[in-house]
Parts: sequence; structure tokens; C-alpha cells
Amino acid sequence: MKQRRNTKQRQLVLDAVKAHNDHPSADQVYLDVRAIDNKISRGTVYRNLNLLTQSGEICQIKVPDADRFEYRLDFHHHLLCTKCGAVCDAPLSYHTELDQEMAKKTGYSIKRHQTVFEGLCPNCQHSLK
Repeated sequence: MKQRRNTKQRQLVLDAVKAHNDHPSADQVYLDVRAIDNKISRGTVYRNLNLLTQSGEICQIKVPDADRFEYRLDFHHHLLCTKCGAVCDAPLSYHTELDQEMAKKTGYSIKRHQTVFEGLCPNCQHSLK
């Protein structure tokens, strides 16, 4: 892969993702970076999020409506609130044997799997009462 120089904009995007524990969307990262550098464009932020994901410096979580990003690189699962859209880490262990079983059954070379559990977070459950 071609060596890319580390730009100020890319570092701002990386720092914005690192500052979050709530798995920000690209728009949230853009707003955070824009507060620091009002000349940065949405396209620059999105392009750098993609580059950082491709290089393995951050992870992208694919959820309905808007993909989310995080700095945590270990393999783990997520929870998604279907009402408010909150995303958080799930307190379950990652099982590599599922990757191995899928590879054996399909012939794919499995790198990892991503699981997103969907439901209502405690706050949204409470607001229904």
C-alpha cells in the first residue's frame, strides 16, 4: 500500500475519534473537528475517516442510518438503541471459533465478524414508562 503522509487534518480526525467513548458518526466527528479548524471541509473529514479505517487506526461500525467510528481496535460486539441511536460496546467476549467455523463451512478466509445487538437502551425504556 502506498505510504501516506500524516496530515494535520488526519490527526485532527483521529484525535476527535479518540476523544469519544460513544462511537461518533462521521457528522459528529466533522462537527468536533470543525470547532477546532473552521476551514476543514466535510469531504476532508470523511476521506480521512476512510483512510484511518483502511489503515486500521480506527474501526468503523456499520449500523442503520449512519456508520459509527471508534478507536478501540480489539474485536468486540456492540449494542444499538433503535430509538435514540446510541451505540455502545457489548459486555460479551468475542469468539474466534465462530470465525474458524464460518471459514471451514464456506471456504472464506475470515478476518473477523461484527455483531450489533439491537434493542432499547435503559434510558429509552425508562422514557416509555
